[in-house]
Order: sequence, then C-alpha cells, then structure tokens
Amino acid sequence: MLINIRTSEANKQVVQDLSRKVFPGASENYISRVALAYSLSRGAKLDLEKDLLDGKGKEYKDDILFGNYRTFYIAMICQHYGIYKSDANIGKYVKMHVDHGLSLMNKIFEESKNYTGLDFILEQVEQGIDLLSESEFTNDAIIFDEKTRGLRVKNKEYYLGPIDIRVGESFEGEEIFFKMNNSSIHNNAHVAVAGNSGTGKTYFANSVLKQIVKESGGKVNFIFLDFKGLSEEDEKKNADFFESTKCELIKAPHKAFPVNPISFIDNVNEKNRIMGINKLVDIICSQTNLGKIQQQTLKDSIKDAFAESKGGQFPTFKVILEKVKEREGAKVSSLREILEGLAELDLFANTTDSNNEFLNKNYYLSLSGDLSKNIRFTSVFLIINYIYNTFMNMEKAPIEGDFQGMRYVLLIDEAHTIFKEKKSQDLLEKILREIRSQGVSVMLLSQGIEEFNQPSFDFSSMCETAFLFDIKDKVNLKLMQKFMGVGDKDAMRLKSSMEKIQKYQLVSNLKEFKVGELFKA
Repeated sequence: MLINIRTSEANKQVVQDLSRKVFPGASENYISRVALAYSLSRGAKLDLEKDLLDGKGKEYKDDILFGNYRTFYIAMICQHYGIYKSDANIGKYVKMHVDHGLSLMNKIFEESKNYTGLDFILEQVEQGIDLLSESEFTNDAIIFDEKTRGLRVKNKEYYLGPIDIRVGESFEGEEIFFKMNNSSIHNNAHVAVAGNSGTGKTYFANSVLKQIVKESGGKVNFIFLDFKGLSEEDEKKNADFFESTKCELIKAPHKAFPVNPISFIDNVNEKNRIMGINKLVDIICSQTNLGKIQQQTLKDSIKDAFAESKGGQFPTFKVILEKVKEREGAKVSSLREILEGLAELDLFANTTDSNNEFLNKNYYLSLSGDLSKNIRFTSVFLIINYIYNTFMNMEKAPIEGDFQGMRYVLLIDEAHTIFKEKKSQDLLEKILREIRSQGVSVMLLSQGIEEFNQPSFDFSSMCETAFLFDIKDKVNLKLMQKFMGVGDKDAMRLKSSMEKIQKYQLVSNLKEFKVGELFKA
C-alpha cells in the first residue's frame, strides 16, 4: 500500500520556513518526518472526521516522505492507534500528524524569535534519550493523564508584561536596563554573574531580585540558595532586601524548608514511581560514597515507604530512615548517617503532602557551614530537583507580543561548587536547557569564571546574559571572552575595561548596552 500525501494549504509555506530554520539546505521531506514524529510524541489522538485538513499543500510521495524508514513510521502509527499495518486509513493518519506536527512546531518558532532549529532538535533528542533510561528521571516521567496530573501539579501564575531591570549607569550618567523577558532581544532569561568577594556581586543580585518582584507586582517569585550560610551581620545588612521582597529567611537547620522534596515522585503510576525512586537514590548517592549494597538498601526502603503510604500521600525521610533501620539492624552505616541528617535535623517539612504553594512565595535558604558537606549538597539538589520537576509539569509560559511570561527565579550563590561534580553538572545543564520555556530564570553567581567552562559543557553558553565584576583571572582574555560570549571584535574593549575595573563596577554582554564597556553597578 503506497502512502502519498499532501499537506494542508496552510502548511505549504510552513514547510519551507521550517526547513530553512531546522535543516537549512536539506530536502523538505526531513522537516515533515520530524513533524510526524513530534506530533506522535505529544500523545495527540487525532480524529479522522474533525482533524483531517485539505490536501492543497506540499506533496510527498511514499518513498520521499519515509525514505528508508517507512516501516518504523508505519509501526508508530499502528502502535499509537492500535490498528494493523494494512488499515486503509493509515495514509490519512500520517497526513493528519504531519499537518499537526508542522503547526505545533511553527507555533514554537513564531512565539520565540530567537529560538533556533538546533535548540529544538537538542531538546527533543535529550527528552528522547532520557525516556530510554530507567535510572534517569525526566519531566515526562511524572506526566500522567490529565485527571491525575491535575491532582499533582497546580499551575503557577505567570507575568506577561515587560520586566526591565536597571543594572547600572554609564560614566556619562546613562541608565542601563536589562530587558530580561523581551524575547525579541533575549533567547532566555538565564544570567551568569561572576566576581570576587566584596566586589558588589551579591548586592547586585539582590537588586535584580527586588526589581523583578516590583516590576511583576509580586507575581514572579524567587528562591535564593546560599551554600555558605548567612551570618548575623549579613542578615542585618540584607534587612531591607528581606522586607521589600517579603522574603522569608530559612536558616537551616534551625528552621525547616516548607516542602517535602520526595513529592516529585509519581505515587500513582508504578513504572514512573520506580524511575522517580531511582532519581532520588541517585541524588543522595551523588554526594555520598554509598556502596552498591547500601544503594540497594536505600532503594528497597523507599519502595517499602511508598507501599505503606495511603491516599496519594508521600513518605518522609523519617519514614525512610525507619525502613533502613529495619533492613540494616543496629549497625552504623554511611547510609544511616546521611538519612539521619536529612530526617532528624528537620531540614524539610515533615508533611506527607506535595506542596507547590511555596513557589508563590520568596525564600532565602541559608545552609549553615556547621552542616556537613554531604547534608548541604544533598539538601540543595533535592530542592533544585523538586523545583525543576514541578515546573516541567506545568503548562509552558506563553509569549505575547515580545514578552515571555515569567514565573520564577532560581538563584544559586557560590554556584562554582556545583560545577565540580559530573552528576551535578548534568542536572544543572538539563535545567538550563529545558526550564526556560516554563518562565523560569536561573541566575548563577560565582567568584570566578573558569568554573563555568567545564570540559564537558560550557554553562555560560546557556546563560545568554553575563555580568562580570572584578575577578582574579582577569588577565585571561580568552576565558573572559568565552564567559561573556564576546568575539574578537569587542575583545580589546573588554580587555581595557577589566584592566581599569574597580569595586562596584562591571562589564556585560548586554544587547541593550555596549558589549565589554565598563559601567557602574
């Protein structure tokens, strides 16, 4: 049975436009193959009566459309609709999904003018790879049917107006603004900030957060994750920041963080629950030296804790600790030590519910240096992972006109501590790449710039906007260029600025100002 199709008339031009953006110079049959697969991946079940469009657009013959992969595409259609390969309507199903996929993809590119074909391909490939891995938890892993999803995730309100942040002024008195959610200027709202201690980096970050809250009328919330801990003196200095942003200070372990981070796991679908448990185990083990036997003990104990949870509730670390004790007996172990730190220090609220309401408030989480490194890192990654999965299960934040809807800012201070571990890098890279469409901005603060450029990934390349204060390695022009995304054209200006830079002064790659030009924060 030959399957020759014509796209709808409305998609005739779309085929040409998308081909230029995604596969420049290649045959136009590639984009329709991608559109077919993309539509099926969204899980859409199309209706032959309602969704079959006209056939006045681009024509594809059977061998041109499918190439050498005809069998695979037909198999996907049959699997999706539960039909046999000889079904007379297969051609119609193919046409519907090609048209549907083209429309979906076209909408994505229309809504974000700076979104590239490479961005799209990389995001889809990454999601596909994640789904093949039982040990890796993905956003798709906790998406169930709409009824169940509604019980788990409550969409956070977004702000669709302009958020223009005053970041400083030139030496001539010109005010400089960062239009963070203007999609005609910026592809994402991620920000990288580097500077030595005492250069004004933290004050600058606080000012940015204050303005975001003010400009959005409080609709955009934030969490400030502080690894080093906030001293009493620093707390007094930041009193105005806490008051003006209505930010709640949580000094761990003296006050519990108001969320159960285990509640990112799907407690309804068994396969998804196993994947979520694997992810939880992976987070805990990434910061400890647990052996294979202890890892299995932890995994089995979490499964036991979930098995005893009733009515859609989630276990707590205290419950998991008790299950580990039952399995290990009275012996002392590194597994018990990490769980006792998480459970008995009450770092997290001992609620059995999922709590998404904390995303509608502003928090500063200060992790005391008295806490062990394992406890601090594990706690932070549990929170980051919870935030990531919660937002990835919400509807995408829309773009209206030039403005990307904004919901949240995740600020990580002393971020260079994250870059050292490969598993930590993987999580951060995933967040930076995927969470931007959910209206979330990630701000990374670090003392230097060399930590951003890891052998496996350049994190600064995912943060479109970079601000650079005085740093120790300011003589390394190539490294500064890489951090800032600055070409040779602006390199000499950058070099000259960094040679003269003083406290509370900085350079940036802002498109709203001169790249590499020195200005006052």
